[in-house]
Amino acid sequence: MSPLIGVLCCNEVAERPIQVVATRFIQPLAEISGATAVLVPAVAGAFDAASLAGRLDGLLLTGSRSNVAARRYAGADIFNDDPLDEERDEVALALAGRMIDAGRPVFGICRGLQELNVLFGGTLTRDLAAHHREGDDLPFAALFEHDHDVELTPGGLLAGITGARRIRVNSVHRQGIGRLGRGLRPEAHATDDGLVEAFSARPSAAPVLAVQWHPEWDAAHRPESRAFFRYVGEALAS
Repeated sequence: MSPLIGVLCCNEVAERPIQVVATRFIQPLAEISGATAVLVPAVAGAFDAASLAGRLDGLLLTGSRSNVAARRYAGADIFNDDPLDEERDEVALALAGRMIDAGRPVFGICRGLQELNVLFGGTLTRDLAAHHREGDDLPFAALFEHDHDVELTPGGLLAGITGARRIRVNSVHRQGIGRLGRGLRPEAHATDDGLVEAFSARPSAAPVLAVQWHPEWDAAHRPESRAFFRYVGEALAS
């Protein structure tokens, strides 16, 4: 049987409240990681973190159009114009914490990296250089064509699984890591301004790995993106 990986949804409204996750996050989990995705609703009152953590083999915290509420790391709502999804914040932090305690691997992409940094006691910032994002008026696909270089940490996990020292990544985010969380090892830095773009940790029997970019967007044809999802499969099976 293939391992089960929880994939966190987001709250959105399309005439009515709905749970949403982009198909592009699920396809490489099935095709490259060899996993079966189980969608986890971001509804705080509709899940039991301890029960889910006992059933899932791993967890992926996906990207999202919303940001983590600043009160989660700054103690106040300092960014009043942020698009928020506070139920997702609650579910993501609670479930990821339980999974880590249970010794199950946890992975983060974009917002997922930011959630995990907050879970480990870090902070987020919106003071980002222009090369990290493009304007909201661009067509959807063009957002993911905006890219820049990152240097991978020598001897790090990402350098090991990709066999690379520098890679080019897409950059679609409004906030990033301010202070890195406790126990997190930087795995990649932006070459232009040094922003931490990936990190890893091993706080229990299983790994934590998160990236700021979107490997699911180009996993079909980019080797380093495929390497990310191959590693997810290996971690789930171990």
